[in-house]
Amino acid sequence: MPPGARSVQGQLEEALQEPREDQGAEGPQHPPQAVPAIPRSESHAQSSSSRGDEAAGDAGASLQDALCNNKNQLMAFLLLKYCSQEPTTRAEMLELVARDHQRYFPVIFSQASKGLQLVCGIDVKKVEAGNHTYVLVPTLGLTWDGVNEEQSLPKTGLLVLVLVIIILRRGRIPEREMWHLLRVAEVYPGREHFIYGEPRELITRVLVQEWYLKYRQVRHSNPARFELLWGPRAHAETSPRQVKQFVRRHSTRPAGHQSVPIRGR
Repeated sequence: MPPGARSVQGQLEEALQEPREDQGAEGPQHPPQAVPAIPRSESHAQSSSSRGDEAAGDAGASLQDALCNNKNQLMAFLLLKYCSQEPTTRAEMLELVARDHQRYFPVIFSQASKGLQLVCGIDVKKVEAGNHTYVLVPTLGLTWDGVNEEQSLPKTGLLVLVLVIIILRRGRIPEREMWHLLRVAEVYPGREHFIYGEPRELITRVLVQEWYLKYRQVRHSNPARFELLWGPRAHAETSPRQVKQFVRRHSTRPAGHQSVPIRGR
């Protein structure tokens, strides 16, 4: 295990426990970190005792909290495996889940995998069906994660989010509008993020230097305004089609909700 790996797990677990406020802004949103609804017996449903109903409700809420904690712990464990460049197995992951909750493991695993993909830009991929072995790699075919000796957490999640926003805005987006949309992910210019560091530096300098983004002045703008586009490395490693499929997989908007249309190129 590399130095600092345990601190990686601690950072993520601590951050996942912090309450998040709904920003209410438009733009791509992370899906709620759901756990399975807890079925109730017919006798509970028909009971007229408010005391019994309260007890059942408390038990259901307690189980929901426990399963959510299992999901957060599994996310942190998977991130630790990614940073250690180690595969994992279903049996190894099941050890993190209390025996009484292991029947919910498929849902816990699904939600943890989705959370890791959206927050950190990391995919959990099965490589051996027989013994349920999994590896962790950057999503969408990307090859950059921003991890180095000074930065221990992968930043691919923010890169993916910016690439998504650009595609949903017909291939380019004014910088000011991008920052407005990123508020829903609690990403603000000049404010340190627990995973991404200082976002303005990451987006307008690091990702530009890595050729994932183009950051240029809008023609004839005075005072100067800037916009972002996909860079050549983004086009080489992924595609608008893959990004649109990614958006559709993670869309949680209810039917009939007016969202940003996904247009072809």
